[in-house]
Formats: sequence, structure tokens, C-alpha cells
Amino acid sequence: MNRPSVAQPRASSSAGTVARLKLGTLRAGFVLGGRLAPQRTVRRAARLFATPFASSRSRARNAQPDPAMQRETLRLGGESIAVYRWGDPAAQPYALLAHGWSSFGLRYLPWVPHLRALGYAVIAFDQPGHGFSSGRYCTLPDFVDTLSELGRRHGPAALAIGHSLGAAALTLAQDEAWHARRLVLLAPVADMVAATDRFFRQVRLGPHLRKPFFAWHEQHTGVHPQDLQVHRHLPALGQAGLIVHDLDDHEVPWEEGERYARHWTASRLLTTQGLGHHRVVDAPEVIEASLAFLRGEPVGNRVVSSPNLAFGL
Repeated sequence: MNRPSVAQPRASSSAGTVARLKLGTLRAGFVLGGRLAPQRTVRRAARLFATPFASSRSRARNAQPDPAMQRETLRLGGESIAVYRWGDPAAQPYALLAHGWSSFGLRYLPWVPHLRALGYAVIAFDQPGHGFSSGRYCTLPDFVDTLSELGRRHGPAALAIGHSLGAAALTLAQDEAWHARRLVLLAPVADMVAATDRFFRQVRLGPHLRKPFFAWHEQHTGVHPQDLQVHRHLPALGQAGLIVHDLDDHEVPWEEGERYARHWTASRLLTTQGLGHHRVVDAPEVIEASLAFLRGEPVGNRVVSSPNLAFGL
């Protein structure tokens, strides 16, 4: 194998420098705008918060699914949604795979042969603004709506797997109209209020913009971020579930996965280390542990809730 040329590290460093400069410019603009034009700054920040990274589309284009996959496009909520299918969900129990923020449905390709070997048909899809689906903006309520509508078209799922924001959407989508008999949630987001606070810190938005930012979100989605905190919904879940969260997750803290396990009585928590937020999706040890869970083997730990510990540790 040829060794990479010496120019490659310099190019990578240059790209990193450009990214840091862009972030620095963005932060300076939000700091100044938050003082001089707060309402316009809130609208700009909210649009940024709801805009998936362009890498979602480029990575989807570079994915290489096997020939057995069938692809179709559905019109849901005014958008064209790319759907990927293996097997026949009308004739087999099916697994629905929900990707995370700025990701794409074919991110789950390493799971497909394992699920097919267990007898599942498999359905994956791209959320609006992601992968091959149309749209520019997307929010957690959009994630829930798309997932729910797709699920209702195929009926109750034998299994649903979700990562990050997709895991939160799966949780919020469980109701009488559609549900999955078992859930596997990878690095799940538990709290949109906390996620908003992380975004504010990242782009240097002032705390005085928090209330108008939430108001913008409620006006445009019909849902206040507080109503998207999953601890308000988890006690209603009756199905078995496995939560996998990595201690070195710097995007969604491990404590959010632990919150799921504490408020969801039929769940177990598997803690990993060294995988971070993204590699936990397709790490072989995570897939194998999840397959063991599906076979009925004990995986992870049961977490007991306490009314004195509402969140975190």
C-alpha cells in the first residue's frame, strides 16, 4: 500500500484552519448580532440549528449498498423521502432504522446482513434535508413526523433502531398508531433544551436569546423544546429496549443515555468507552451486543430510577 504523500497532512491542517476561521467568524457575528439585532440573530441561529450538514448528502452518495437493496421515493409531508428496503416488510417482521442528525439511512449498512440473517426485512430512509431526500431544514418534530408516517404505512415494527436524534424521534413516535415491539437506541438525545444550550455555547449565543429562540421553535414546529424532553414520555414505554451510550461521547453526554435507562423500566443500558458519538453506530461489538439482546440474552445493566435524581448523575 502506498504511503500518503506529505502534502496530505498539510491540506488537512489547512482545511481545519479554514473551519476554525469560519467558526470564529460565525461566533463573532452572533455575539455582535445578539447585542445589536437580537430578533434577526435569533432567526439566523434557528435556521442554522435546523440545517443539516452538507456532508449528509455527500456521504450518502458515496455509500455502496448491496444489489439486494430496493430504493423508492415517497412523498411525505411535502417532501420526497428516499427509502431503502431489503426483503418484504409485508411478508416478514421488519426492522426500521432511524439515522441521526446530519447522517443518512445507508449509515446502517453494516447492520443489514445481520438483521436479514435473523429473518427481518429492513427499512432505512433519509430524513428531510438529509441524504437523497428533498428539503433544506429539519427539526426533531420533522424527524418524528416522517418516521411515524413511514411506520404507519408498514404497520407495527418488530424492531426499531435509532441513533442520536433518530433515537429520540423513535421514542417520541411510539403511540397507538405506530410502535415497535423492541427498540435499540444508540447514543440517544434525551433533552432538546440541553441540546439547545450546547448549541448556544458552541456558537456563542447570549443567554438572553434563549427565550426568543424557544419561541421561534414553537412557532415554526408547534412544539416547545421542553415537550421534547424524553423523560416526559419514557414511563409510557412498555416494550423491551437496549440503550447503548459511550462514556467518551462529546456530542451527546452519556448521562442522557442513562436518563433513558432510569425512566424506562423495561430497558437496559450498555456503556461503552472509546467509541464516541459516531463509531458507536457500527462498531462490531455494539452490533454483536444488540444481536445478543435480540436473541434474548442479557445485555447491559438495569438502571433503577430515583425521584431524587431527575437527570444525570
